[in-house]
Amino acid sequence: HEGHRLAFAYAASGRIRGLEALTATYQIENDEVVLNANYAHVVDGHTAETLIVVARASGTSGDEGLAFFIIPAESEGVMRRWQPGMDQTRKLATVQLDHARFPLTVMMNEAGNAGRLFEQMYALAAIATSAEQLGVAAKTLAMTLDYIAERKQFGRAVGSFQAMKHKAADMMLRVEIARAAVYYAASVADEFFANAPQGEELIEAANIAKSYCSEAAFQNSAEALQMHGGVGFSWEYDVHLYLKRAKASQHMFGDSTWHKQQLATQLLGAVS
Repeated sequence: HEGHRLAFAYAASGRIRGLEALTATYQIENDEVVLNANYAHVVDGHTAETLIVVARASGTSGDEGLAFFIIPAESEGVMRRWQPGMDQTRKLATVQLDHARFPLTVMMNEAGNAGRLFEQMYALAAIATSAEQLGVAAKTLAMTLDYIAERKQFGRAVGSFQAMKHKAADMMLRVEIARAAVYYAASVADEFFANAPQGEELIEAANIAKSYCSEAAFQNSAEALQMHGGVGFSWEYDVHLYLKRAKASQHMFGDSTWHKQQLATQLLGAVS
């Protein structure tokens, strides 16, 4: 709804290390659920009106015991604080739940059975982030092409030098490969919503897109900064903002290394 802000809270850094690092817990007492958690790097968490949080039943581990909860952000026991980050254009927050009590109606699913749902939601979030990273890679390429076409050095446009041409060609290749990965992942996501399959292909597509787009966005923005020369670091150009967004988004919903590890497990299984 217009004016309604929603934030998805989860253990961002913990997810990179595995669900075992998720320390958010819940307990059911009579007709209430009691939540204790400390979530970091929650996008817009300090301004959202509603929070979707994931927590596990006390004493469980791995994918077991997980449940989602939709809670009002201004509830008693919910503390939110703005969290400074590398990317000034994306607002982050820490969200702490200290014996926060809610009616059982805030639970989205049957208690303890949200492990599979978490994997699917996480994959969808990774695909959406990959699409943003594709935008970063494409925009930094476009900005760089415009700049090197007009910037003169030694009496010629710097874009006429072979080294600059090769760098620009490499940037274009990253964009087109990232675009193919994102389009494929988006089509798999559409199929997932239409037919609600088990989601193995969805998770695989998310791993492919996020692992490649994380690297493409950062490499392109880093190349763009170099090709702009000294002015790339100045506030007169937005290149440095794209570089910060690319670096920060590398770690959102799993970094490239984590997603490659998931792909390897899908391909090879649990090889010892």
